[in-house]
Amino acid sequence: MASIPSTRDDPGILRLGRGQALSTLERIFVLVVILVVVAVDLLGLIFSPGVDVIASVLSIATTSVLALYLWSPLAATTALGLMLALSFVTGNELQALLAVAVAAGLVMRLGWNSLILSYIGGFVIASAIIAYGDLSGPVNVGIYLIVATVAGAIGFALRMASERGHRLEQQLVEQAQQEREAVLAERRWIAGELHDSIAHHLTVVAMHVQMLDDARVGRDSQEAIRVAARKAMADLRFVIELADDGPHASAMQTGDLAAAIDEARTEIESAGHPVLSRGNPRDERIPRAAEIVFARIMRESATNILKHAGPGEVGIRLNVDDESATLTIDSPLPATPRRDLPSSGTGLNRMAERVLGASGEFHAGVVDGRWRVSARLSIA
Repeated sequence: MASIPSTRDDPGILRLGRGQALSTLERIFVLVVILVVVAVDLLGLIFSPGVDVIASVLSIATTSVLALYLWSPLAATTALGLMLALSFVTGNELQALLAVAVAAGLVMRLGWNSLILSYIGGFVIASAIIAYGDLSGPVNVGIYLIVATVAGAIGFALRMASERGHRLEQQLVEQAQQEREAVLAERRWIAGELHDSIAHHLTVVAMHVQMLDDARVGRDSQEAIRVAARKAMADLRFVIELADDGPHASAMQTGDLAAAIDEARTEIESAGHPVLSRGNPRDERIPRAAEIVFARIMRESATNILKHAGPGEVGIRLNVDDESATLTIDSPLPATPRRDLPSSGTGLNRMAERVLGASGEFHAGVVDGRWRVSARLSIA
């Protein structure tokens, strides 16, 4: 019989599970071979005078049993063993042994360890009985062993090819799924970047549009709209370059805390809110990753303040020590909710995702009658 090779790359080869079902082409080939052999036996039974009818019928039945491998390898092997045992009674052991030898290919293609070992044991015992039994003449069972070895090797090779094809198909499915997830993640990232940057500038534009009719601040509002539009276009180009993974993407700066605080202070003060800022955003102890997160928190908080804050002072406080950095932004609560500025409602979630993604702590809510956003990141 065909030996089962050992390999370190695929230890599962020595522990064969149930083989995969035969392919359509394999099924057709098996059925054609069985039909041809059965047809030859039937023609011999019909046209050959003096033929042993019982032996011929048993030979045809033995060949037909091979068709059971298309549905149940266990049932087929069991039935084949019974036919081999009956052949010793009818005297056609060699024909049955040939069918069993050919079946080695199907057993190796479809069987599992216990079935394969049982088949090998039964085949060896039957071959020994035939070789040393009291037959009419000498029998060279080596031919049947060679047939079984070749058939088994072919069956095993087909099994390995089928399993490799199945693994490759699974890998392709997993790769396609990973690519879809990567595309969705990239889309979510682009949407988040647009929300954090473009939405902020659009909020500034929407707020100052309402002030254009006021002669006292109309000119300042026009300038604020112009600056916000220019920054929105710059941020849009930045996001597009990052999404395209172009040659300039790696050199782009994704967050400057000092610049973000200065920009937020200017925009908040232009909306009529005094700003009290404490702490040094250029503290060298703040790592770049924390600076980027804080810059995004500052920008999103400024957007929310412009949309929702009531009259009063806005506080920006940055506390840095040797272990952590904490950015706190508080603003007055509105007397009545503002409904004249667009709001997506995703800003707080985005801020929380950024901070928690950096293994930090995030809080947003009402504290002492004011709205407070606090983000703490470890810098140790």
